[in-house]
Amino acid sequence: MDADPYAGFPPGFFDRSDDGPDAGFYDRPRLVTHIDEGAIAAVGELYAELGIDGAAPRPTRVLDLMSSWVSHFRTPPAELVVLGMNDEELAANPAATQRLVHDLNADPHVPLPDGDADAAVCCVSIDYLTRPVEVLADVGRVLRPGGRLAVTFSDRCFPTKAVRGWLATDDRQHGAVVAELVRRSGRFTEPTVTLRTPPGTGDPLYAVVATRLP
Repeated sequence: MDADPYAGFPPGFFDRSDDGPDAGFYDRPRLVTHIDEGAIAAVGELYAELGIDGAAPRPTRVLDLMSSWVSHFRTPPAELVVLGMNDEELAANPAATQRLVHDLNADPHVPLPDGDADAAVCCVSIDYLTRPVEVLADVGRVLRPGGRLAVTFSDRCFPTKAVRGWLATDDRQHGAVVAELVRRSGRFTEPTVTLRTPPGTGDPLYAVVATRLP
């Protein structure tokens, strides 16, 4: 990772209009979904295609970053570590086998050992990270070589908590931004960006996918 992992981004790109502690914003549970049924189905289909859900030929251990009460797997993996901000939401996630309450903006270190997981996912939450390169680099540490990373996003967010650069760019630019953040972590193969839902119908669901380097 470069000495300045954000060189070239406009000043203030990763600032937010509400820069107060995230613990206060997420102190009450929000047991709702933030994308529609079509986008949710697209998330599950992606995880199945990547071979990281419970239908995979061998048991998998998956880290779900910035998670909530639902993780959108068609079939949950054998082990699912959910990391999020609200303990009640994480406790309500029926697929979880391990729950970690942790603020990645306050501390981008993922509290898991090296090479602990086969895959990592982040669903419609990457836009809230103020130090995303550091987080992605540490996710790479936690993944085993060859582990898959899947970052999905749509066009919905909490605007006061999304970084300013995300709000100032469109969906196509979002894919380019996320791919560049993955590159700058220095941990992954060249990321791919795809639209996973039919154009013009319901919430769009985009995916950025990469593989942990050896």
